[in-house]
Amino acid sequence: MALIVYVEVLLASDSLQDIELLKKFLDEQFTIKDLGPLKYFLGLEVARSHTGISLCQRKYTLDILQDTSLIGSKPAAFPMESNLKLAIDDSEPYEDPSSYRKLVGKLLYLTITRPDIAHSGQVLSQFLAKPTVNHHKAAIRVLRYLKATPGHGLLFSSSSELQLKAFSDSDWVGCIDTRKSITGFAVFLGNSLISWKSKKQATISRSSAEAEYRALATTTCEIQWLLHALQDLQIDHSQPTLLYTDSKSAMSIATNLVQHERTKHIQIDCHLVREKLQEKLIKLFYIPSQLQLADIFTKPLGSLPFHHTLRKMNIIDIHVHLEGGCWSIASHIDNMELKSKVEKAKIVNEI
Repeated sequence: MALIVYVEVLLASDSLQDIELLKKFLDEQFTIKDLGPLKYFLGLEVARSHTGISLCQRKYTLDILQDTSLIGSKPAAFPMESNLKLAIDDSEPYEDPSSYRKLVGKLLYLTITRPDIAHSGQVLSQFLAKPTVNHHKAAIRVLRYLKATPGHGLLFSSSSELQLKAFSDSDWVGCIDTRKSITGFAVFLGNSLISWKSKKQATISRSSAEAEYRALATTTCEIQWLLHALQDLQIDHSQPTLLYTDSKSAMSIATNLVQHERTKHIQIDCHLVREKLQEKLIKLFYIPSQLQLADIFTKPLGSLPFHHTLRKMNIIDIHVHLEGGCWSIASHIDNMELKSKVEKAKIVNEI
C-alpha cells in the first residue's frame, strides 16, 4: 500500500479491503472525509476506463490561457519552430520580466503530464534573468500550441507488459550561448511513458559521441532509480532494461573495455554504463535516428516528426478519444470563442 499526503491523502493498494481498514483507522484518529476514487489532485485530472488510466491537466491549461488572455488565440500545430535557436541577447529586453517568469513556471508545472512541451520549457527557463521580446514570443507560441491541445495527457495502458524500455539521445552543442549539449531520454514501462527529461549537460562535450555517451549515463542512472522504485512496490523486473541509442560510437565506447586517449576524460560515465552492462541491468540496442523517440526532448521538431513521435509515446487527448458523453462534445467547445468561463460551463451542463 502507498499513502501520499499533500493537504489531501491519496491511497493506492492492490487490496480494497486494506484501503477500507486504513481509511477507518485514519478517520478514528483525525476525522477525515472520503472523497471516493481519485479524479482531481493538484491540478492533475485522472480518468479511468477499460483501456487504462489517463492523466492530464486540461483545466490547468485552460486557466493559463485565460490568465494570459489567449483563450481565443489562433492555435499552433507544434510548440516551437524547428529552426528556432534562442540566445541570451537576441532582441530588446521584455518589458515585464516577472510575468515571463510566472508563465515559464506554470509551463514547467504543466510538463508533469505534458512531455510534448518539456523541451520548450527547458529552453525558455534559461532566460529567466533577462528575458527578451523574442523569448516572450516563443513562450506565446507554446501557449498557442496548448490552445490546440488542452486535453493532451498520458495514458497508462492496462495491458502493458512489465518491461522497461528507454530511449537516449542528445543534441551536440545544442545551446549556442554555452556550447553545451542537450540530454533527452524517455523511459517506458511497456507502452506507457513513465519518465522523461530534457536538460542541458553540465559540461561541454568535445564530440557528438561524447555527448551521446553522457546522455546514456544519465539515462542509466534514471533506469537504476526506477528499478529501485519498482522493487519498493514489490514488482519483479529481473530482465535487463532495453536501452536504445542512435549513436554507434557511444555503443562502441560502452562495450569496449579499453580506455583510449579521447575517452579518458569521461572515465566516470564510462565505468557507470559499462558496469550496468556487465551486471545485465541494461542491454544496448542501436536504433535509427528517425525512430528515436527521445529526439523530441533534445531539439524543436517540425510538425510531421513531432506528431509522429507523440503518437508513438502514447500521448493522447481523452476528450477526443473517448466515444460519446460530455467529454467528446466539450472538446469542440474549447475551440469556440466564448466570452467567459461561466458561459462555457452552462453549455457543458446543458449537454
